[in-house]
Amino acid sequence: MNFDSLQGKVVIVTGGNKGIGKDIALSFAKLGARVIITGRDVTALNQTCRELQLHAPQSLAMACDMQKVSDIRQLGDTALERFGRIDIWVNNAGINIAKPALEVTEEDWDRVLDTNLKGTFFACQRAGEVMLKQGGGRIINIASQMAFVGYFNRAAYCSSKGGVVQLTRALAVEWASQGVLVNAVAPTFIETELTAKMLTDPSFMEDVLRRIPLGRMARPQDVTGAVLYLASDLAGSVTGETIRVDGGWTAI
Repeated sequence: MNFDSLQGKVVIVTGGNKGIGKDIALSFAKLGARVIITGRDVTALNQTCRELQLHAPQSLAMACDMQKVSDIRQLGDTALERFGRIDIWVNNAGINIAKPALEVTEEDWDRVLDTNLKGTFFACQRAGEVMLKQGGGRIINIASQMAFVGYFNRAAYCSSKGGVVQLTRALAVEWASQGVLVNAVAPTFIETELTAKMLTDPSFMEDVLRRIPLGRMARPQDVTGAVLYLASDLAGSVTGETIRVDGGWTAI
């Protein structure tokens, strides 16, 4: 068994218009899956959708705000209306507001937690409703190495991603007997549009690299590889796990 098992699957990738999410979505499309991507940047969303359709013509894009439960539920409804099922749901959408802890406002905290944790929970809930009825499915949450280690100016972000890892475990235990596998992937810093600005700071880059035994940043395709594995038949007995794609950062 290999990634051929992904052909024809219906896949949702939140935050699939840019960066890691785009790489994940394109990889699924190239393997013959039918992909639905979401995002808030409509221009980028439509551009990525056109790229997906070169490989999987039935793919589509939806504007979706992960802070709005109504948007998340509509996403699930649209997938069912179009394809009749949801096989794989990848919760990739997330934000970070990097500030010293003493400067984090209530609004900052709510934006990060509502997007990264609350949004992920309600997306899992919607996916679970569908997958439990159809007899199985895969949910893959994109967490972060910051779920396992602390780092400067990321009190809200670390809290949200730590919550994602525990949420993944809780749902995996609850739904395993009914064929719904729930796992997560926890990347280190990756060069994307989201991190480009911070990585231009030489001192920040030096600090990051000295913490990674592998000696380099992870790439979007490194995360995609872990996601494809968890989505495929190769991971048929894996649930409740978080794969750390961090170059060894958290092994120290």
